[in-house]
Amino acid sequence: MPAPTNPRPARGPAAGSPVRLPWWAVVLPVLAFAALLLVMADPEQAHAVSTDPGFGRFVERALDQLSY
Repeated sequence: MPAPTNPRPARGPAAGSPVRLPWWAVVLPVLAFAALLLVMADPEQAHAVSTDPGFGRFVERALDQLSY
């Protein structure tokens, strides 16, 4: 005797029903892509934030202490 078949999938929307996304699910990836594209187009405008060199030494010492 053949196994019974299920005409509908177990998960996901039914065939033909529209999938609705929240507005931020579309806008955020577009904004991230645009920002990366701008950085690639003009890398001279992407300046790193200068910080106190003491902070870098602090992070370096903290990492050294954690590695032991």
